[in-house]
Amino acid sequence: MERRWQVTTADEMEALGGCFANVAGHGGVIFLQGPLGAGKTTWVRGFLGARGHVGAVKSPTYTLVESYLLAAGTVHHFDLYRLGDPEELEYMGIRDYFSDDTLCLVEWPERGAGIIGPADMVLTLIYCDNGRELSACAGSEKGREILAQLD
Repeated sequence: MERRWQVTTADEMEALGGCFANVAGHGGVIFLQGPLGAGKTTWVRGFLGARGHVGAVKSPTYTLVESYLLAAGTVHHFDLYRLGDPEELEYMGIRDYFSDDTLCLVEWPERGAGIIGPADMVLTLIYCDNGRELSACAGSEKGREILAQLD
C-alpha cells in the first residue's frame, strides 16, 4: 500500500507530519528517506508538535538521537546522516530504543542497514517542481493501518 502527497511549503510539510501523528498510535518505526533539505526534519517537527511537544525540534545530526517523553508516548528521533559505520549503533545501545511502546522516527535509515530492523512505514521525500513529493509505503500491518486512516 502506498500513498503520495504534493507539498509546496514548510507549513504544509509540518501539517502532513501532524496528520501522521494523529493516526500513528503507540509504538512502531517510521523511516524518512530523501536528500539533504528535502523536509525530513520539518515533517518530524509537525509530527512531534501534534503529539504535544512544545519547543524547538532540530535534527540530531551529531547526537544521533533525541528522545521526547510526551503524554502520547515516547518518540525517539534518529538522524544517522553522520554515522560512520552501522556497528556504531550497537555501542550506543540502539536496540534499547526500539520497543513495542516507543515510536522511532529514523532519518537516513540506510546508514544503519543491518542493525536497524524493518520499518512499519517508509516515507520518501523528493524534490519536484515547486516543492516536494512525499510518498508513504507501508512495510507492515501497522503501516497499512496508518495509511488507511489518513485523509
